[in-house]
Amino acid sequence: MKKDESVESVPFVDLDKYMGVWYEIGRYPCWFEKGASHVKVEYTLRDNYVEVINRCIKKGKESYVTGKAYVMPDSGNAKLKVRFKWPFQGDYWIIDLDEDYSWAAVSNPKKTRLWILYREPNVTNELLRLIAKRVIQKGFNSAKIIWTEQ
Repeated sequence: MKKDESVESVPFVDLDKYMGVWYEIGRYPCWFEKGASHVKVEYTLRDNYVEVINRCIKKGKESYVTGKAYVMPDSGNAKLKVRFKWPFQGDYWIIDLDEDYSWAAVSNPKKTRLWILYREPNVTNELLRLIAKRVIQKGFNSAKIIWTEQ
């Protein structure tokens, strides 16, 4: 793989600060979120993993799935493996993070997935432009981003 095809995670994540509710502001298309709106995720730190609860509205009904995320060794808590249904798991790399943990961008190393998360359901246009600019600088295609209805 060429170096420009991959993305780096942030160097360190304080998991205590990262825990809580996040709202999906935007994402790359993915089969498991097709048609989803009002997407939010809640992270809770457990003994040896992070509990993940994803909620959304699909076809007018609330839907949710629960999973577990495990921190990858020597990643500064910025790279996790998430499993919603055994044995399937995926990479969850925090690739950008505001210093006050108010927004985050998450991907996999090959940049085929992207989620933009915010602590509130709505974001200002100014902040949205800033986050979009930052993910574009990391090599993501803004035309592929689906802006999530909240």
